[in-house]
Amino acid sequence: MNGKSLIARVAALIGAAMAVYHMYVIAFGPPEAMIFRAIHLSFAVTLILLLYPLAEKDGRRRFVWLDAIVYAVAAAAIGHLFVNFDYFINRIIYIDDLTTFDMVAGVGLVLVVLDCTRRVIGWALPVTALCFISYTLFFSDVAPMVLVDQLYMTTEGIFGSTLGVSAAYVMIFVLFGAFMERTGTGTLFMDFALALTGRSAGGPGKVAVVSSSLFGTVSGSAVANVMVTGAITIPLMKRTGFKAPFAAGVEAVASTGGQIMPPIMGAAAFVMAEFLGVSYATVALWAFLPALLFYVACFASVHFEAKRQGLKGMPADEVPSLRRVIVDRGHLFIPVAIILTGMFMGYSAPLCALAGTLACFPVAMLRASTRQGLNWQMIWDALVDGSRNTLAVALACACAGLVIGSITLTGLGITFTNVVVGLAQNSLVLALVLTAAAGIILGMGMPTTPAYIVMVSLMVPAIMKLGVIEPAAHMFAFYFAILSAITPPVALAVYAAGSLARAPIWPAGWAAVRIGFAGFLVPFMFVYEPAILFIGDPFTIGHAAVTAIIGIIVMAAALAGYFGGPMPMWTRIPLIGGALLMIKPGLVTDVIGISTIVAVYLIGRLAARKAALSAPSNPG
Repeated sequence: MNGKSLIARVAALIGAAMAVYHMYVIAFGPPEAMIFRAIHLSFAVTLILLLYPLAEKDGRRRFVWLDAIVYAVAAAAIGHLFVNFDYFINRIIYIDDLTTFDMVAGVGLVLVVLDCTRRVIGWALPVTALCFISYTLFFSDVAPMVLVDQLYMTTEGIFGSTLGVSAAYVMIFVLFGAFMERTGTGTLFMDFALALTGRSAGGPGKVAVVSSSLFGTVSGSAVANVMVTGAITIPLMKRTGFKAPFAAGVEAVASTGGQIMPPIMGAAAFVMAEFLGVSYATVALWAFLPALLFYVACFASVHFEAKRQGLKGMPADEVPSLRRVIVDRGHLFIPVAIILTGMFMGYSAPLCALAGTLACFPVAMLRASTRQGLNWQMIWDALVDGSRNTLAVALACACAGLVIGSITLTGLGITFTNVVVGLAQNSLVLALVLTAAAGIILGMGMPTTPAYIVMVSLMVPAIMKLGVIEPAAHMFAFYFAILSAITPPVALAVYAAGSLARAPIWPAGWAAVRIGFAGFLVPFMFVYEPAILFIGDPFTIGHAAVTAIIGIIVMAAALAGYFGGPMPMWTRIPLIGGALLMIKPGLVTDVIGISTIVAVYLIGRLAARKAALSAPSNPG
């Protein structure tokens, strides 16, 4: 057995142990919060040092001794917490001086977190954290000892609530996704989408939207979603006539929306629940209608583009029967139903996810169509995959703790709020635009979760100061941290889809922006009309939902240039205006908006009829 194979086996064993430990904790109760978070970080750091070595050459690890030093520092710093836990919890923070070992261990663990975060997700977040730490050390009156105390000795830094979310929530839901994938749920989602929409105009594009929205419920990663579903849908879209950039844009947008799609959203949704002190089910309820609007817009964009180009659906013999899909594989939806039912009954989200995870393989064994190929090795692989897929989130949350700890100590959040309010001149629209731009810029360089966390610390208080209710403010930050995945120049989901479609990145990126344009409007919608978050009375919620859906569909039609027929450019502008009036809450704007939409539609139909009558007849 060579060294690389041995390391892979050890990493698999540790990954499986990590998964089993977290399942045990959810079932029987966690230890004290700081201990639980430290154990979670210990597993994550160990796996990262094994799986992401400092350097490799010709398949061999280089600088193994440096990796060993990093591990020794991490073990000493976290071990200090385990061995001397009573000391950690009984000392008075900021008052009792730190020992020399406390200082060395604290600085060492900060460096380990920065290094491991760099290894697994790149430089952007570590550099951001270093900037905030440097500001605290050199541009504020906070003493270095106090900073180390905050970041290492308390639950306000590395071991803060964000790492707690990764340990308590994200791990089990990522594990659930790994179990669902291993039992063939991805095939179910694809066949289900094909059966529903495959034969309609632009069918493969609609399949991409439906399948990616379903797959997104078990995968919080836009890029992973693209690579799984796009490998099938993008070639189908190109084969039926969609241009490569548009096909890439559809898949990128549809896959990105998976992070906002209940019941299982991206990791940042769990952080939001922790920040707001509400249940995850409440966050999922807030997200439902905005996610529906996002996918309705994406679906409508595909439909109108297909109609404009005269594209057809897939041949009937290539589309599976919906009845056959449900009969053969429909039972694989049961684990998702278990999670939904459990949360509806008031059980905690982690416990519901554990029940769904444990149900995956027994449910797959129910029928011969899904039983074939299942074995114990697949369970082992699912445990290992679940742990590995958690690493990026775990270190992002630990590193984000460095940012939050620094901001809390310096009061930088209050300063930044005053700066944003000053720049916006008490204009909510301008403050929202600044916040959206910050979210997109932050999200270009780091995953959604840390981008959202930084926005909550810096930008969200500013828009709340201007009157935005707390759930809407957090959801606004959440959305724009996600939408960076489809916003050029750094659009990771577009890069992934473009590589599959063999499409130039910039055309694919702008196609994604056009297809997902409604996604950029939805956050503004629920800021001005919280009923879209299911906050308010039933009539207001229903009215807001209906008008918003109409406005979103009409906006997609205007951008595609097809509304009952091909549209000349001059008719698109009033149609966009009508769509925006429908999106904006208010009875007067709704009446004007629907009147404008109807007028544009009738004018377009009349122009098409005149063109048909004036066209020379074919004598045959």
